[in-house]
Amino acid sequence: MFTKQCVVTLDLEGVLAPEIWIAVAEKTGIKDLRLTTRDIPDYDVLMKGRIAILDREGIKLSDIQNVIANLGLLDGARDFMDKLRDETQVIILSDTFQEFAYPIMKNLGFPTIFCHNLVVENDRIRGYHLRMSDQKTKVVKHLQELNFKVFASGDSFNDTGMLKQADKRVVGSKQVLRALNEDKAARVFLGKDADGFIYHRINGLCEEKNVPVTVVDSMQELGKLCSVDVPAAAAAVLK
Repeated sequence: MFTKQCVVTLDLEGVLAPEIWIAVAEKTGIKDLRLTTRDIPDYDVLMKGRIAILDREGIKLSDIQNVIANLGLLDGARDFMDKLRDETQVIILSDTFQEFAYPIMKNLGFPTIFCHNLVVENDRIRGYHLRMSDQKTKVVKHLQELNFKVFASGDSFNDTGMLKQADKRVVGSKQVLRALNEDKAARVFLGKDADGFIYHRINGLCEEKNVPVTVVDSMQELGKLCSVDVPAAAAAVLK
């Protein structure tokens, strides 16, 4: 099916699941726990600030895990993941922690996740260990070195490197049709609820050009996958 195998790399929080720290902030009433890398781009500064707040307020790891256990997923996330994994390989690249991730991964059907670890003593979070610095960008780069095409999606400052490193893509039916006609498309993504004429025109051209197609449940989901704020009828990873 593939001329070159494709891997989709996804951020977790804000893409498939609600933001964990925002949920903890809402549960505890501590406003400063709402801050994310959108607010404080330096992850080390952000995490040290969070750990200091937890220590000051006496919040334990188990307290946070209880919040996560009841967090759920964003609407349509499980169906989206199931269908995406039927079509291609998916890796979750997240700056969350193994101690947080289990209930979310269970709800998603246990996809592969690369994340970090906490330093915990007697149920208190004392620090953290990064699996490696800038892991998202490095994973994408190494997948490309293994001859994979990589389609990446994220919604925060710490996803910027991954998004820049990932293979070039175009979003929108006109741009996708142009890429197909110029034999530049390696894989096409289509929103299931796209206009019928556009959907069948792009799908037919993909069949003609032998370009693999992944159908996403809705244009809204495809827009989110492409890290844009509007619905998208089609997108393509370029050769």
